[in-house]
Amino acid sequence: MEIAENTALVVVDVQQGFEQRDFWGERNNPEADTQIETLIDAWQATGRPVVFVRHDSSKPDSPLRPGQPGNDFKPYVEQRRGKGSGAELLLTKTVNSAFYGTPDLDAWLKEAGISQFVVAGIQTNMCAETTARMGGNLGYEVLFALDATYTFDLEGPFGWRRSADELARATAVSLHGGGFARVVTTQELVAAATTA
Repeated sequence: MEIAENTALVVVDVQQGFEQRDFWGERNNPEADTQIETLIDAWQATGRPVVFVRHDSSKPDSPLRPGQPGNDFKPYVEQRRGKGSGAELLLTKTVNSAFYGTPDLDAWLKEAGISQFVVAGIQTNMCAETTARMGGNLGYEVLFALDATYTFDLEGPFGWRRSADELARATAVSLHGGGFARVVTTQELVAAATTA
């Protein structure tokens, strides 16, 4: 795997509100936060750009709405903001895709000459997947760090219910098999980034 010197890390919605298990339900991948932290550290140590995405929910019952403690980044993310030598962007959004946020992610990436980015964060099958899909559609080379994401059990139509692990696997198969992104591990990314 080749990681360009200007490959961006897009850290999606790593916010305190996702710790409210009574709201979200059962999650998967308890090691995800450690993997996200590892990626941020590797990107900052190598001077690569990092995009911190925050979801400002407009739903009145959401733990992620502005003005609530749950809207804040998790402490390990907040402690790392502004610490790297590479470019950094804070982006806010109210929908799933970081490409529909403020400021304009596509314009920022293009202005910096960035054609490859890594997606990590929360939730695997929601905002992380949507951002990866849009990036692929827009012509970027997208690397999806599956083990640096997590999600929650979910009920859909007809009483169908899927576990967080099943949803994560479905995301990986759809993104990778559908050509939207290359699904990879944190270890692969760090190895490529630190030897480039």
